[in-house]
Amino acid sequence: MPSKQFGGRISEKWKSQYRLSPNWKDGSFKNLFETRTAVNFRQLPGILCKQLKGHSEGNPTSALPICPLNKMYFLETGEKAKFVWYGHSVVLMQLHNQTILIDPMLGDDASPIAPKKTRRFSADPLSVIDTLPEIDLLLLTHDHYDHLDYSSISKLKSKVKLYYVSLGVKRHLVSWGIEVNKIVEFDWWQTKAFNDIQITFTPTRHFSGRGLTSLSKCLWGGWALKTDQENIWFSGDGGYAQHFKEIGERLGPFDIGMMECGQYCDDWPEIHMFPEESVQAALDANVKVAMPVHWGGFNLSYQHAWYEPAEKFSQYAEQYSLDYVTPSLGEVFDINTKTGHWWKKYQ
Repeated sequence: MPSKQFGGRISEKWKSQYRLSPNWKDGSFKNLFETRTAVNFRQLPGILCKQLKGHSEGNPTSALPICPLNKMYFLETGEKAKFVWYGHSVVLMQLHNQTILIDPMLGDDASPIAPKKTRRFSADPLSVIDTLPEIDLLLLTHDHYDHLDYSSISKLKSKVKLYYVSLGVKRHLVSWGIEVNKIVEFDWWQTKAFNDIQITFTPTRHFSGRGLTSLSKCLWGGWALKTDQENIWFSGDGGYAQHFKEIGERLGPFDIGMMECGQYCDDWPEIHMFPEESVQAALDANVKVAMPVHWGGFNLSYQHAWYEPAEKFSQYAEQYSLDYVTPSLGEVFDINTKTGHWWKKYQ
């Protein structure tokens, strides 16, 4: 029996729905720009060797603590949105009296089907779910294991009212027992209203898949959330390209942008952004306050130290006069919160 981790199989029924998307071509979803998503076969042995060896500072000196959630304060009605970052790309937010959770990968292993485990920097991360309030809306950007986690989705199931997901993710959730009428799929630039919040799925330059037979059989992207008072953008995974300017022109300016910044490497330069590119993407998209995400959870790249994404993002943001926040794990914050370089204690 195939592992539950793989998710839903791609039946003809699912494919017939995907074919209706302008982004589905020749049997898979495609990027807006020419993108190299696979490494050269001849490079593979060297890359695997470097990945197994890892970076000398690939992990923190001790487990990263997660602040206990002050649920009463988090749920208090206020004029400004509140956020909590749990490492990597997991973001909890309180927006317009709605509790929204993005990419809740709170499992201990980002490579559950690989021979070598990719352990989380924090101990017992799944226990965070026990402390969370009821989730009005759960957003998923794509189906990679470091964003869509079977154990997390299973544990969250009783707390979540509704799921907005990228086109192709529904089949995974259905296979894991989520009611089909609770799941809404999005193509790029599609917008839906959710309790007076306009939610748009924005394009990224990436790929997807949970196995060799499911490569790019699910769309990838980011999320923009707009109320009459605030405009928030979660960039999603992906390399730098011209689409960031279009996102800013069509949906910006953004009060805060949560920018992918981490797990970059010269061997896959077009599918993850380097820190200077993350800052430039925020500027392109007209982001007022930027926050680096996709770091602080796992070591998925042998090229950089675990803390380097935040360190370099901060340097480039200051160089280009971009306001930014770098909250610690579990800290409740808003766009005006003063944050520091907390990671230095764990270098």
